Amino acid sequence: MSLARRSFVISSLLMPLVTWADAYPSKPIEWVVPYAAGGGTDVVARVLSEPMGKALGQSIIVVNKPGAATNIGADAVARAKPDGYTILTGDTGTLAANPYLYKKLSYSAEKDFAPVGLLVRFPMLLVVNSQLPVNNYAEFVEWAKQQTKGVSYGTPGAGSPHHLAIELLRSQSGLNFVHIPYRGSAPAVQDVVAGQLPFMFVDTAAGIQHVQGGKIRAIAVASPARLPTLPDVPTLDEQGLKGFEAYAWQGIVAPAATPKERVAKLSDALQSALKQADIVAKLEGMALEVTPSTAEEMDAYASAERNKWRRVIEESQITLD
Repeated sequence: MSLARRSFVISSLLMPLVTWADAYPSKPIEWVVPYAAGGGTDVVARVLSEPMGKALGQSIIVVNKPGAATNIGADAVARAKPDGYTILTGDTGTLAANPYLYKKLSYSAEKDFAPVGLLVRFPMLLVVNSQLPVNNYAEFVEWAKQQTKGVSYGTPGAGSPHHLAIELLRSQSGLNFVHIPYRGSAPAVQDVVAGQLPFMFVDTAAGIQHVQGGKIRAIAVASPARLPTLPDVPTLDEQGLKGFEAYAWQGIVAPAATPKERVAKLSDALQSALKQADIVAKLEGMALEVTPSTAEEMDAYASAERNKWRRVIEESQITLD
């Protein structure tokens, strides 16, 4: 067989493979959100699904699979066909805390997912009831020390980023706190507004309107820098808790064996969406911090967060089993 003929045959054999690879995506992509519809996580996915879909040339369908602290949705995606047509909103709980909060998980946060890229972070605010005689962290510490039976606080649920942030605060401050878990942020915030609870950590999406409306008082932010939306509220680092940082964060992951080329396409589409001014404006309008990243940067971030919260969870002896 001549060299030209041999090249033609090889090219003919490879052409279907090349066409198949280049065709991705050739059908809609399912984006699993492991929370109920209407919440902050769901809204973020729906805001980003349209521009990502346009970049990919296919629609992205958001599917809600809530329950078991994100474990139901995470398990579904971990077991999904690794073909690039199923992705998951993986957050602080799924990728950093749940591996240590549960003795047994049906998925491995490290081995069963391929990072695509970070989405947003929800900054945390240390807030108190507006009638509490506390205006900053130093005054909060002095007041808390006078409460001999400990100070009650609320969270959206046991093991939530808000709960872990308070446990980190407890470990660094030595204060005595009493945890009261709620089913979601809204009822916990309402009890701080009403004075049933003296304080809590609340994420900006759930709490900033109450702060701006004077219903609760923000005395500190848990970010390394002040927030543009609340420039007069100092960080905990500024107020003496050096290096204190706590976020609720989110990213996109795919099943672990998803082809790298498809993960790269998803990552490129995500980064493109997070650069669009109108999309950034929508997310920042929810008081979120937009955090575009590569897949590799997300992987490193999630690993660092696992190490950080593992120590807090083990020291605090928190378990959800």
